[in-house]
Amino acid sequence: MPNFPDRVHICEEGPREGFQIEPGPISTAAKIRLIDALSETGVEHIQTMSFVDPRRVPGMADATEVLRGLKVKPGIEYSALWFNERGLRQALDIGFLSIEGKITLYPSETFLKNNLGRTPEEHRRKLGDLLRKYGAEGIPVRRVSISSAFGCNFQGETPVDVVVRLVREALEIADEHDLTIETVGLADTMAWGTPESVKRTVGAVREKYPDMTLSLHLHDTRGMGIANAYAGLQMGVAHFDGSIAGLGGCPFAKHKGAAGNVCTEDLVFLCHELGIETGIDLDALIEASLIAEEVVGHALPGKVAKGGNLTALRSKSGTAH
Repeated sequence: MPNFPDRVHICEEGPREGFQIEPGPISTAAKIRLIDALSETGVEHIQTMSFVDPRRVPGMADATEVLRGLKVKPGIEYSALWFNERGLRQALDIGFLSIEGKITLYPSETFLKNNLGRTPEEHRRKLGDLLRKYGAEGIPVRRVSISSAFGCNFQGETPVDVVVRLVREALEIADEHDLTIETVGLADTMAWGTPESVKRTVGAVREKYPDMTLSLHLHDTRGMGIANAYAGLQMGVAHFDGSIAGLGGCPFAKHKGAAGNVCTEDLVFLCHELGIETGIDLDALIEASLIAEEVVGHALPGKVAKGGNLTALRSKSGTAH
């Protein structure tokens, strides 16, 4: 029997995911417009930008200017992404960002090299340096994340036992730094996940670590994003990343074609149809998705914005759900 949660928490990652991969250029004002629109939808957490090398990710060159220009809304967590101390310092300098560290491990050595330019040994060393920095700055670290947890375009399928082993290793690293981990995130970075593999992997991690909160970061490159989210919901997962209108993708994942995350408004629609609360205004989210298409200048893969919210259509037709 499905074990659906009563409420789902969605971290909106569309700005960061989209601005890093769109060929652009996207103006600073347009980036601000989209993030401000998302702030009016009821989402509780928006991942805004990345503090990374602009030579590798030109779309993030104006990260500081974008963040300085936002209409910061109380009650919303605004966050950013970084991979080293320089990026962390830039994030801290903004002042209003939610600053939390995490321990991310990679099953794929090839993707790690492509994404961060590191070997596994270099990554562990730099991760240790960053964790010590977090400790010195009083920055909490409560989350472990496993990248490409279901498969990799370079090295193939990720075995479930490898994911469980990496979670164990990440928790051991946390213990070395006196950190208490609360959440394990499984990222389908290169869209190898299927409903059955999501259930298998979530089930295996939950069986081994039943007290951990699990979260899913799902990509829709092969059209499985919403199906995989449904599988996660059936397993009781209540924390998901989403991307407005299906924006985004990883520029270092060797993808052809669309590579965006599971679409936020499609995920919210699914939850609401299942009777699961999200706290998000779907109509406002649909409006934000239309802004996202204007900002990038082309159609995006989200479906609900094109088909419409069934609640409104039911109201017009006089039918009830």
